[in-house]
Amino acid sequence: MSKRAVPVLEVIALDVEDAVAAQAGGADRLELVTDMAADGLTPPVGTFVGIRAAVDIALRVMLRPSDGFAAGNVEPLVRVAGELREAGAVEFVLGFLDADGGVDLAAVERVVGMLDGCRWTFHRAIDHAADRDALRKQLDGLPGLDTYLTAGSADGVDAGLPTLLREAGRGGEPGYEQRLLAGGGLRLDHVPQLRDAGIDGFHIGGAARPGGWGRPVSAAAVATWRRVLDGG
Repeated sequence: MSKRAVPVLEVIALDVEDAVAAQAGGADRLELVTDMAADGLTPPVGTFVGIRAAVDIALRVMLRPSDGFAAGNVEPLVRVAGELREAGAVEFVLGFLDADGGVDLAAVERVVGMLDGCRWTFHRAIDHAADRDALRKQLDGLPGLDTYLTAGSADGVDAGLPTLLREAGRGGEPGYEQRLLAGGGLRLDHVPQLRDAGIDGFHIGGAARPGGWGRPVSAAAVATWRRVLDGG
């Protein structure tokens, strides 16, 4: 990836108020979730519909049934994915691991099959995988996969920065052709080094909410990220 590429800023949104503020601040895309106490689960279809009507930027909808990264019985999630597709959703976020920390390829393929070629992000389950490289190579070639949301470590960007920089240097190799979307404890002071490495995707949640998760997204906070990314 070129370090001169226009950076993508993705902001977590829980509701219409969040979405409107994030767009006003300059977000390029939203990740729609519910229940951040469980680190973000699939939102109701009605929430997607309301947000879609309120903003015109890209929306990626979380497909995650419960806390953790096990798929469990994937069929209810497949049904919800179908309902979201019928409601107009065209971008998604998902990722499942098995009990040994490997990718649950059967579950991923089952859900992706319902998405019918829609673009999607494999989320921070990669940061909890037993072997990140093996996971990437197993997922390589799945239709629609264009992004990995990762901090480089389960402990966040501070701990994962060396991994992010190393993986950025492998861009274009099999399994490393997707965009790196850096997120998980991401701070503004991480941006220069990540941009210099060619990383052009940035994901924020708490950083867009100076008042904490009990308060809505701040358009001003998002605008600060926008200015820093555009000047990076």
